Amino acid sequence: MAAPQARRWGAAAAGRRRLVLLSPLLLVPLLARPAEALVEGLYCGTRDCYAVLGVSRSASKAEIARAYRQLARRYHPDRYRPEPGDEGQSPRSAEEAFLLVATAYETLKDEETRKDYDYMLDHPEEYYSHYYHYYSRRLTPKVDVRIVILVSVCAISVFQFFSWWNSYNKAISYLATVPKYRIQATEIAKQQGLLKKAKEKGRNKKSKEEIRDEEENIIKNIIKSKIDIKGGYQKPQIRDLLLFQIILAPFHLCSYIAWYCRWIYNFNIKGKEYGEEERLYIIRKSMKMSKSQFDSLEDHQKETFLKRELWIKENYEVYKQEQEEELKKKLANDPRWKRYRRWMKNEGPGRLTFVDD
Repeated sequence: MAAPQARRWGAAAAGRRRLVLLSPLLLVPLLARPAEALVEGLYCGTRDCYAVLGVSRSASKAEIARAYRQLARRYHPDRYRPEPGDEGQSPRSAEEAFLLVATAYETLKDEETRKDYDYMLDHPEEYYSHYYHYYSRRLTPKVDVRIVILVSVCAISVFQFFSWWNSYNKAISYLATVPKYRIQATEIAKQQGLLKKAKEKGRNKKSKEEIRDEEENIIKNIIKSKIDIKGGYQKPQIRDLLLFQIILAPFHLCSYIAWYCRWIYNFNIKGKEYGEEERLYIIRKSMKMSKSQFDSLEDHQKETFLKRELWIKENYEVYKQEQEEELKKKLANDPRWKRYRRWMKNEGPGRLTFVDD
């Protein structure tokens, strides 16, 4: 009776001894951080960022900042002085230690970066995912991309505005030198009495040069008010700037969709006849001209297009052929073109000549 009981007690004691021996091995994965998670090139490399600062994983931001300041003062290259425990440490190694401390602090002070680092410690097997998160955060621009785009668009819009104003003023200055427009503007200025005001004498007597400049400005202002310049030299409009074009893009898109649906319904489904606006639109598309280019054409040219019914494809092909033939005749009779063809035939760039020495 006593023997079986003794055997049972012995077995229980042996089991307890085995449990005591195995328990440290079971606690190792729970207490120790996985060393294989620390990879050279990521964060603090093969060193644990928490161990570098001497804090635990549950440390607060204030504790991390305090530990960093203490270590930074100790290892800063300009202030480093060897302490009793640093006999074998050189200034070079102190500088490396300072950089490691700074890297650890940069890693742990940011909540998102710290979260990625903790995840790497807990999931060492996700090797490529850690590389992606690390470098995506490092290479992501610090400034919001939307702000950069907005500033760029505003800068381009300002440049557009002043560039267009410069072109417009150049066009006005040129028109002021053309006799046809200058004479008409001068007659209008005389009828309105503007030139007499410029030549008034009195207390504020002006020099001849000042009077000349004022008369020139009066003529230019009359030309501006009476002439509608189209094309690339037209008066700049705020709505034509890139910024406002982007803002109004949804409106323009909805308008185009509504216009296209109305076109399909009226002319393809119901079979209505084209109006003048629709005919000019088809002609412009056939000529592959932009709206601004087509609007810059003279009114009599547009009337000619309508009279010849160029919105009809067959008529436009005939007109196109006539224009090509006319261009060929002009070039054939042009003296400069003749000289160019003669030069290309006799001394063109593709001819080889051999000169006897």
